[in-house]
Amino acid sequence: MSQTKNQNQALNKWFNRLAATILVGTILNQSTTTIAQAEARKTVQITNQASYTYTTNLPQGKQTFQSTTNQISVTPIPLVDPFGQILGCNGEPLPDYTGFSVGLYEANPNDITGTELGKLVSMTPTEIPNILGNNILGGRKPNSQNINPFSLSNEDRGLYNFLLDPNQGQTDVGKTYILVINPPTNSIYQQRRIKIKILESTGQVNNNIIRYSATALDGQPLSLSGDTTIEDGVVFVPNAETVGLDLFALQFTALMCQPHQIEIVKTGDRVVAQPGDVVIYRLSLKSKGDANLKNLVVTDNLPLGFQFVENSVRGELKGQAVTVSAENNGKTVIFRTDTPIPPEGVLNIAYAAQLTPDSLRGSGQNSAIVQGRRADNNFKVKDGPATHQLKIEPGIISDCGTLIGRVFIDKNFDGEQQNGEPGIPNAVIFMEDGNRIITDPNGLFSVANVLPGNHTGVLDLSSVPGYTLASNRYFSERNSPSRLVRLEPGGLARMNFAVTPTSQEQNNEIKQVQ
Repeated sequence: MSQTKNQNQALNKWFNRLAATILVGTILNQSTTTIAQAEARKTVQITNQASYTYTTNLPQGKQTFQSTTNQISVTPIPLVDPFGQILGCNGEPLPDYTGFSVGLYEANPNDITGTELGKLVSMTPTEIPNILGNNILGGRKPNSQNINPFSLSNEDRGLYNFLLDPNQGQTDVGKTYILVINPPTNSIYQQRRIKIKILESTGQVNNNIIRYSATALDGQPLSLSGDTTIEDGVVFVPNAETVGLDLFALQFTALMCQPHQIEIVKTGDRVVAQPGDVVIYRLSLKSKGDANLKNLVVTDNLPLGFQFVENSVRGELKGQAVTVSAENNGKTVIFRTDTPIPPEGVLNIAYAAQLTPDSLRGSGQNSAIVQGRRADNNFKVKDGPATHQLKIEPGIISDCGTLIGRVFIDKNFDGEQQNGEPGIPNAVIFMEDGNRIITDPNGLFSVANVLPGNHTGVLDLSSVPGYTLASNRYFSERNSPSRLVRLEPGGLARMNFAVTPTSQEQNNEIKQVQ
């Protein structure tokens, strides 16, 4: 018993310090069909068998053992592989991919627009490629383990891929995903979201082709052609296994394809002006990208009462005069120039506008937008609107009007004052802004310098004791203590109030007059 125990202990020690092990692996049969991207997604039959030998050093002496393993046959589950690369604005790899990640999400089923994120797509796990250096048993590089989200690396130059599993319905027609490119924290890049929809799928054994559409949800280009969408809103990828979707990282600030590759600033030579004054405006166009900007067009919308001064346009870039054309159609002025703006360059455009009396009725605010294209890849750039607020003072011109009216005794109840219908003195009318107006001895009142627009006056009946409103036989809306009038600029508006005595004796006198 003791001897057997000692032998077992020695055997255990031997397994812990194996003297020599020789593994001989032989691939007996391997049939593969590969595609450039998919790395063998068709039928793959692998048969593997290994023989081995080892020597023991036990107390009873050395012993040699050898044997052959059972055969292993493997038929991998085919996975469809949409892949791509994060590139710069000119199609070149980014200088540094540290901190970048790419994730694939389900589209939110509760969002009818199909643009909101749902849950992360559950990927079928794969293994790192085997020791023989092929990817048949493992995943597809660079995402060998099919991790979601996947972190990009400089070694792979921004390449990414995910394997969709047809057995989980991930390639069904109509399936919608949102691919999210996340930049590192405090990066100069912004997040991108690409909507991917399966259009056609034959994701089965021996036939793993899918077709899908890709649409940029941020409106920025997906390809070097500069188009965000192709064929009614999609970028058409005919074969996901052989055609990659190249995505472009966009930046917040300088370099690459930042959203604001051009900046427009509008200023004026004054903040207060009067009708008749001439205001000089300046438009500053700054290139904030890494390429020249061409085909620049600035659209400037002038406020009411502003007139563009012909032949007043001047252009300047780096201290040199440049040619800028102007097209004036009344309210809008369009500036064009063939001079490109280099990176970090500033093109200044100056012009004059004169204020007319109508400017008093306008807002005094004008705005401008700029559009152009990158010279290297013809991508569109734009910015704006840039606004400038000018305070308008009337000067010697005023658009204020005057309100007049009368409180009188209406003997014939027609709402109009005739001979023999005297005014009521000291009657009080309240305006909508709280002003209190008192009639003169003849029942008249007036208010000067009233801004144009709608105005309301209300008769205070307590200020005319012994009288009440006179009913109007012709206009029912005048049977009210309030009046609404419309005052035009520089105009005159009237509001009259008809009253009648409340005592029977006074009413009899009125009837006798009639």
